[in-house]
Amino acid sequence: MIQLLRPLLRVLLSFTLIFMLGACSSSPSAGLEPFQSTDGRYGFLYPTGWTRVSVNNGPAVVFHDLINSDETLSLVVSRLENDIELESLGTPKEVGDRLINQLISPEDETRIIELIQSEEREVSENVFYDLEYKINYPNRTRHEIATVVVDRGTLYTFAAGTDDSRWPKVSGLLERVVNSFTLLT
Repeated sequence: MIQLLRPLLRVLLSFTLIFMLGACSSSPSAGLEPFQSTDGRYGFLYPTGWTRVSVNNGPAVVFHDLINSDETLSLVVSRLENDIELESLGTPKEVGDRLINQLISPEDETRIIELIQSEEREVSENVFYDLEYKINYPNRTRHEIATVVVDRGTLYTFAAGTDDSRWPKVSGLLERVVNSFTLLT
């Protein structure tokens, strides 16, 4: 009888181990919560434990970490004059440089912004420009990543960043957040 049960016990043990290992593995959205706009046009994931804050005359959406308040994500929604394609605004580098010029006013010499990387990617027939920046302030450095996409005459700029000293620890999380930005309709 015991000899008959051994193969069955091996199979049951194998399935138990497979399910336990599967439950322990992390999915790409582990530790992230979904957000969807009230008009259903876009959505993204944000880190669990972050809180949404309102900013007057600022980005449409802002979240930040409660513990490390320098860790933020924001979405700027801008209406364009014409319904154009992202590529007509320039290459990823040109759009990245243009964003830098909009972030720095002529009288602001305290910030130096460096575009580290700019790439193009396509998701569901939408072209996204992914940008990576370093912002040097007199007393600290900040690391930012952003994605830019155009849809039906609207430019979406979705960015996340943190203090440069925390970047090595949270860069993977912030990249997943930025890459999660999706156009829904």
